[in-house]
Amino acid sequence: MQVGVNYTPSTGWFHSWLDPDPDAIRRDLEAIAGLGLDHIRIFPLWPLLQPNRTLIRERAIDDVVAVCRLADEFDLQVSVDAINGHLSSFDFLPSWVVTWHRANLFTDAQVVAGEAALVSALAARLREEPNVDGITLGNELPQFAASTPGHSHPTPSPCTPEQADAWFDALMGAASQAWPDGGCFSGFDDDLWFADEQPFTPRHAVTRGAATTVHSWVFGQVGPRFGERHPALTLFPRYLLELARAWSPDPDRPLWLQEIGAPRTCVSDEDAPAFLAGTLDAVRDTPGLEAVTWWCSHDVSPDLADFPSLEYSLGLFTHDGVPKPEALQLAEMIPDLHAQVSTSPAAGALEFSADRTTGAGRSVCSPAGELFAAWVDEALATGRPPALRLA
Repeated sequence: MQVGVNYTPSTGWFHSWLDPDPDAIRRDLEAIAGLGLDHIRIFPLWPLLQPNRTLIRERAIDDVVAVCRLADEFDLQVSVDAINGHLSSFDFLPSWVVTWHRANLFTDAQVVAGEAALVSALAARLREEPNVDGITLGNELPQFAASTPGHSHPTPSPCTPEQADAWFDALMGAASQAWPDGGCFSGFDDDLWFADEQPFTPRHAVTRGAATTVHSWVFGQVGPRFGERHPALTLFPRYLLELARAWSPDPDRPLWLQEIGAPRTCVSDEDAPAFLAGTLDAVRDTPGLEAVTWWCSHDVSPDLADFPSLEYSLGLFTHDGVPKPEALQLAEMIPDLHAQVSTSPAAGALEFSADRTTGAGRSVCSPAGELFAAWVDEALATGRPPALRLA
């Protein structure tokens, strides 16, 4: 199993892409590698890469390549997110898709062509870097298509599942053409698994790209329902991985736990090391799980304003580079995690019904529902998380 971290620069957060500081980045990466981690995921900002639909800045792509090469100095593999898009409650969209030029991110032909051009340009450069594994299309970009009551994007880009298919065809096709051997992925928030109204469906997650990615956050539904220190919190990422396995037509499809973190709204400072250990113990023997990438490397600096409060404390390191107790806990576990191999699926499974093609009925899988509660109860009773089966 690979174990890495989503890299949040200690100096300037992702705004540091405006003017990258190699020395500061090198210090961050040295500390990350010092924990024994083997990979990072990085997030160049879309407006800086492509300020105009037909202008892709070579200097900005040079900066991405430079960070990848700095990572190589410390034997860190790199995955690059291409269209960001959205990060930690902030949207980073270029001027040619907002306000007077507002256009649908998934269905406007010119916008999709522009996005595909950026993916192609990044892939063509990154394919030359031996420590770069591949590209994720963007960080939770499908949330722009959300129409969930009370949880819709304020400036949505609605689409249908069929239009989402066409969007994947365009962007993943561009990546594959420019970099045939590179991995291409897509990242989703958990609405994809639970919200019937989300046009991006589990079918997309489990059939598109080189692996199924999972983002596990307990602050949305699990923490508020069960409360701090309940075992459901540490079991939740395993539940999502089992859900991904249940939806997949390929029993051997790789899984990537692309985001998992300890939000202080549900996990105290004191409990963070135990939460990290508990979540990793719960997922470590998941069939098909190839990588875990913690969110995130460094706390957001208190000098930066207007983030949700939990964003200031999600790092393995403080904003000034001091390793936190959860970082030391992770470092202690890494040798065993690297040695971990996938196991056979658990005998038996809890069954649920939903439409495999459209995703209709997937809300039955929500952490607010009976399926999740029954799954947690069985995991606690038997000591082994049960599998799930889509009827």
